[in-house]
Amino acid sequence: MKKIQAIRGMNDLLPADSPLWQYVEGVVTDILARYGYQEIRFPIVESTELFKRSIGEVTDIVEKEMYTFEDRNGDSLTLRPEGTACCVRACEENGLLYNQTQRLWYMGPMFRHERPQKGRYRQFHQIGVETFGIQGPDIDAEVLVLSARILRELGVADHVQLQINSLGSADARLAYKNALVAYLSNVQDQLDEDSKRRLSTNPMRILDSKDANTQALLNGAPVLLDYLDEESRAHFEGLKSLLDAAGIRYVVNSRLVRGLDYYGKTAFEWVTDKLGAQSTVCAGGRYDGLVEQLGGKSTPAVGFGIGLERLVLLLQAAEVVPEGLDQQADIYLVAVGDVQSTAMQLAERIRDELPFVRLLTNCGGGNFKNQLKKADKSGADIALILGEDEAQAGKVTIKFLREEIEQQTLTFDDAIAYLFQLE
Repeated sequence: MKKIQAIRGMNDLLPADSPLWQYVEGVVTDILARYGYQEIRFPIVESTELFKRSIGEVTDIVEKEMYTFEDRNGDSLTLRPEGTACCVRACEENGLLYNQTQRLWYMGPMFRHERPQKGRYRQFHQIGVETFGIQGPDIDAEVLVLSARILRELGVADHVQLQINSLGSADARLAYKNALVAYLSNVQDQLDEDSKRRLSTNPMRILDSKDANTQALLNGAPVLLDYLDEESRAHFEGLKSLLDAAGIRYVVNSRLVRGLDYYGKTAFEWVTDKLGAQSTVCAGGRYDGLVEQLGGKSTPAVGFGIGLERLVLLLQAAEVVPEGLDQQADIYLVAVGDVQSTAMQLAERIRDELPFVRLLTNCGGGNFKNQLKKADKSGADIALILGEDEAQAGKVTIKFLREEIEQQTLTFDDAIAYLFQLE
């Protein structure tokens, strides 16, 4: 029979790769806890209307990229293409927003039907951070300082650049869109095909075009920052002042826009030149109107998403992956002869009394030489050798696999005490 393979653009995470993912996730979630952020979880599948109303019906995501289907009741459902709308829906539905502040994070897969390439997949994983109920630029600065710490503690801070912009209020964006359309209409025949289509649907997305000729045409285009309302301008200046005080370096990119309609005021991206075309590692901004847009009361909000695949790729490209992540065990218990019952009891004692130790017990038999090879291959620093003579005497031999230290045979109690001292 023909073998069934994974769906294109949806990848397996193999045991050799999972330690690096666990390390990255652990660093990020530890930092989020240190900042006082709490985890929220919500379904992978949501009502299609949620994304049409939040992301915007004339965006690429809604028009071309969502995995949408009808369930058996005839309801239109969609695999979540991003997390912010889901988080807003969950918070509003469960009464977490009105007259409250929230600092939240979530982690999991997202789905978009795009052309798969390095750093861009049809199932990809994100850690999202969302804050609600705080109006001023100080919370914008906090999430940027937080994201900077994540990149710094992962060792990639020297390989990324922070770009920021302000998208202003809805009225400011409308005035800017009209000016941009008027300018681009004069050179419409020179635009790339995607930009021609966007001119009548979502003209600000043209600023993000990857076409070199279109980018050249934009050199003389109106600048969004010139159209900001006073409140947005003051907010942006306040943010820059706070970033300067925190020592966070940034570049103001007046062409930076986000691919989702709900963003306003602050927008930002952490970008790198280490990953080719997929240069954005972390991105987000302020979306004060989204809660009201989805049926709640007006609520200020700001957040960001980190692409885990790209973050892992960046650590590898920057050669900052810590050593020893693929080590299966600290200790390997070699059990030779009819000692399985004693070996299991000893292993469980060690796990009870030394819970910080990764202990791998040999299963499936094998002679002493083969088991010692398995111990070495596991990456363990120590082999505990339990033969029939040792088991009968209530003793075990401690053999160091990576250091020139003389092995010794100790009682179970003494062996556990000795291992505790090593840690």
